[in-house]
Amino acid sequence: MFGMISLSWWGYIVVTLVLTHITVFCVTIYLHRCMAHRAVELHPIVSHFCRMWLWLATGIVTKQWVAVHRKHHAKCETKEDPHSPQVLGLSRVLWHGAEIYRKEAEKPETLERYGHACPNDWLEKNLYTAHPKLGYTITFALDLMLFGFPGIVIWALQMMTIPFLAAGVVNGIGHYWGYRNFDCTDTSTNLFPIGILIGGEELHNNHHAYPTSAKFSAKAWEFDIGWLYINMLALLGLAKIKNRIPKVKQDENKNRIDFDTLRSIIKNRYQVLAQYKKMVIVPIFRRQKTKSLKNCLRLRKELEALWGTSIKSNNSLLEHLHQWCYRAELTGNEHLLDFVKFIRRYA
Repeated sequence: MFGMISLSWWGYIVVTLVLTHITVFCVTIYLHRCMAHRAVELHPIVSHFCRMWLWLATGIVTKQWVAVHRKHHAKCETKEDPHSPQVLGLSRVLWHGAEIYRKEAEKPETLERYGHACPNDWLEKNLYTAHPKLGYTITFALDLMLFGFPGIVIWALQMMTIPFLAAGVVNGIGHYWGYRNFDCTDTSTNLFPIGILIGGEELHNNHHAYPTSAKFSAKAWEFDIGWLYINMLALLGLAKIKNRIPKVKQDENKNRIDFDTLRSIIKNRYQVLAQYKKMVIVPIFRRQKTKSLKNCLRLRKELEALWGTSIKSNNSLLEHLHQWCYRAELTGNEHLLDFVKFIRRYA
């Protein structure tokens, strides 16, 4: 094919998969978990490699990507959300995600407000940000020189990976279809429990529930390959994990509510709601007890008010929790009684 390297058809497929996966690695580990959410700290060698690779493979500017993503979390599912399928429509976000991203990335106010703490060294100012198109132009020339005509296809697929998978699939379908482990306030979903193709970004609902966690998988049957890579880097001294999904601490001998209980419930609120659904709502729904279900849904909203209320005093919040447990016990519902016993063990 007139290139320096001649491969079989499956050889070109392997090369394409490897190159695109490195790009996915750089986006999920560096741009997303490290820069946007500060969930992991990367060694300068890793950070600089990712910046260079993204410049060569995508033309992405770190500050722009980080700013747009942070705004998405801050304004999720509102008219100010840069790429909400609930506002803009799924088709538009899925097929025009890159265009939507570029439009938002060009807004100075977005970069100013959400693009803080991003690289601003000589390379960033004079190369990566100043000449974003130069990088993927160099890559095009290299692919063509190395692989000939197949190199053009490889380059095109490299360029399409992030705009379609990240900007389209994750931001679009990831707020429209899938399963949810946590009832957070947005419509985020997990696309698939095994996160390999998009580096773990498939677990989008888990991420929205705990955005500062370096680990996206939350259940034993879920897999986040990005988390595997982070641990490998940590073993080599090239990464430092700063945050992960908090583990629920329970004291089996505890049967009273105190300030430790309150703090633990608020900290682990999404796990609490998930347990409420599992222990209370689902069993009652299966028994088709309409009146009991209405009471349980009402109590769920009252429980959510514990962390959504404007009450600032810890004493007031503790009293709110005591009163909630009292009202739950008054129902006499066995599932609610078991749930009250369950949360009293939070420590």
